Amino acid sequence: MHVLIVGASGFIGRHLAARLVAEGACVTAAGRAPDRLRRCLPRAAAIRCDLATDGLEDWRERLAGVDAVVNCAGLFGDERGYARVHAGGAIALFDACRAAGVGRVLQISALGAAADAVNAYHRSKAAADDHLAGMGDAIGWAIVRPSLVLGRGGQSSALFTTLAALPVTPDLGRADGLVQPIHVDDLVGILIRLLRAPLPLAVRIDAVGPEAMSTSALVTILRNWLGLPDTMRVTMPRWLIAGVARLGIGPVTREGLAMLAAGNTTSVEPLIAITGFRPAPIAQALARRPSNWADLRTARFAPVAPILRTALALVWFAGGAIPLFVTPAATNMAWLARVGLSGSAATIALCAGALADIAVGAALLLRIRGAALAGIALMATYTLILTHIAPELWADPFGPLVKNVAVFALSLAVNALEIRRG
Repeated sequence: MHVLIVGASGFIGRHLAARLVAEGACVTAAGRAPDRLRRCLPRAAAIRCDLATDGLEDWRERLAGVDAVVNCAGLFGDERGYARVHAGGAIALFDACRAAGVGRVLQISALGAAADAVNAYHRSKAAADDHLAGMGDAIGWAIVRPSLVLGRGGQSSALFTTLAALPVTPDLGRADGLVQPIHVDDLVGILIRLLRAPLPLAVRIDAVGPEAMSTSALVTILRNWLGLPDTMRVTMPRWLIAGVARLGIGPVTREGLAMLAAGNTTSVEPLIAITGFRPAPIAQALARRPSNWADLRTARFAPVAPILRTALALVWFAGGAIPLFVTPAATNMAWLARVGLSGSAATIALCAGALADIAVGAALLLRIRGAALAGIALMATYTLILTHIAPELWADPFGPLVKNVAVFALSLAVNALEIRRG
């Protein structure tokens, strides 16, 4: 069987592709970064696709010789992209599959997807689900609607593992609905069973774990998985959680918070009846892949990462604003005179340097790739100039140049945290 996986660079798609390749299946991985896919999955073919822009004609050649398509593509937190990717792009893909004679299509949707759902995410997923189901017998289809999916590399796992590693365990209180997590390995097992199931196939399946629990209980399970002892539990006021989500400065978005409050549970029995597969309780599933020091270090570092970028940006903003608005003009001119600049040339150099510092700070806050490296180059230039004209600054008790070493290390850390997504 030749399986094409759309969104193969995403969490679920990555795990499914790796499992199919390991079992000897012929896999084509499709995503926005095919070069990355080729490196991650050297035994799979890789092609470029983008559901946000691709239409029916774009898929015609890609689907030649394909027996089954699994659509794992998805966005979260980008409401403007939902209609293009979840709905329009997926519908174009399904229509192309029918036109090309693809025998089987699996759609990864979401538990709670419905045309009348309160959030755009679920409504966009439902639009594609209903279109695929409306094809009837023209194609073998299965719509899989996972609840919270956990496993290494998943955003949900990263969020709750980070909460689990905090010095105190946060309790979302009344903002906390029930979830029914399923491990990504079990979800992949369900998908593989559906790929091998006899046709005709026309099913909607809610893919959930066997246990409903609060997110606080889930955090406790993950804390145990990390090998951490019990700690004090602190109930977070709803207004504080909502405020952080509204400002976009925390790991929980407004949309994600609304989904958590609404809950995300259903019976697991229909899943077992249809597939013959019983997912493991999440604590048992996690135990199959024990945590290690890297898991704990990553979880503890996650809440610090955004602080690093903000702190570095503030350093650059200060470096640009202080000479312009705080330092006496005579002091600025005296320093510039030491490098042979005076008059209008000194003024231009001062303004150019200050604006360059502010530009680096703005680029860091806007998450422009390479901003931290640009800052390193600029800082190295300043350091070399000051070392030449005032080497005594290295021995200054306030360490104006020695502190550049710390800023250099901070810049390297911020640059290392930049992650390419495909």
